[in-house]
Amino acid sequence: MAEMPRLMTAMLTPFDDSLSLDLGRARELAAKLVDEGNDGLVVTGTTGEAPALSHDEKERLWAAVVEAVGSRAMVVAGTGTNSTRDSIELSKVALGAGAHAVMLVAPYYNKPSQEGMYQHFVTAAEAVGAPVVLYNVPPRTASNIEAATVVRAAKAAGNIVAVKEASSDMAQIASIRRNAPPGFVIYSGNDADTLPMMALGALGVISVAGHLVGRDLRMMIDRFHAGDTRGALELHLRMLPIFEACFVPGSPNPCPVKAAMEMIGFGVGGPRLPLVPPTPAQREVIRRALADYGLVT
Repeated sequence: MAEMPRLMTAMLTPFDDSLSLDLGRARELAAKLVDEGNDGLVVTGTTGEAPALSHDEKERLWAAVVEAVGSRAMVVAGTGTNSTRDSIELSKVALGAGAHAVMLVAPYYNKPSQEGMYQHFVTAAEAVGAPVVLYNVPPRTASNIEAATVVRAAKAAGNIVAVKEASSDMAQIASIRRNAPPGFVIYSGNDADTLPMMALGALGVISVAGHLVGRDLRMMIDRFHAGDTRGALELHLRMLPIFEACFVPGSPNPCPVKAAMEMIGFGVGGPRLPLVPPTPAQREVIRRALADYGLVT
């Protein structure tokens, strides 16, 4: 397996004015992100509005991104659902479209036990054979993949190679790092958690703000790994208002970052229902953060 990326942006899904999939813009966005320091992309994750995409749209999007940047960056397809069988089938489609790895979110809504999650992940990993990234995001799924479950699954299926941790539970993250198999990778799932998580052994981040400040995020990660923790902290503190603007209260991801992309001149369309664009007041918060950073005038 290729070396795991340090910076992966969870790529937005571009839509045109009629909210149809815009594959041309998706190719452009993928190339832009890689040019700005991403050595991997996650396609059809939360930020990519996966719940609002059909299976056919996902397959075409994966193929387009692989065509655009697959020789320069790892393409990870978000294929997890709350059905083990569907997750396996979708993962096989993604790999057939050229994705290098898949990401499986904790099953949502049906809230399985830790044993159920363990069996879900291991069964899916063994069926697909390719590298698997687990995705723990309790605010979205209403369930937490406990550290012991992550570690147990990674030991049972050697192709479970990483976890995207968006719980912000530093004790849980430290427990994963302490007990996981050698080489197992931890990613921050929240931009603002990246620097403290790297102190606990995380490799990098699967980012939202990477759409806006990818070069500085990459610089922060590389500085940290080079031992320049003071320089990394300076960048983290500078980017913090951008991280916060991407999650402006009352406007769920990816609505703020889609608005921000339009403001910086790289529009990717609005969100699909049931998501809606930020309100004028929320847009002003986003615009102010971009202006303070020098991304807009």
